Amino acid sequence: MTKSVTLRLDEDVYTEFREAAVAERRPIPNLIETAALERIRETQFVDETEAAEILSDRELIKRLEAGSRQARERTGKFVE
Repeated sequence: MTKSVTLRLDEDVYTEFREAAVAERRPIPNLIETAALERIRETQFVDETEAAEILSDRELIKRLEAGSRQARERTGKFVE
């Protein structure tokens, strides 16, 4: 089921959205939804290449496992 959301946009932001939507031949709400989802997926998830690089770093994995263990045991040091 779809949900409605109301946005208040400055005129220049609206114009930019409208121009982009016209260029891509789609409605403004679809442009905004797609752009927002892409941004969320880019920032919240690691791509395959980055994940492979992280998982291949044995020293990093050891430190992450140690930190996780210390957090569970509440023996680690909190760093601000």
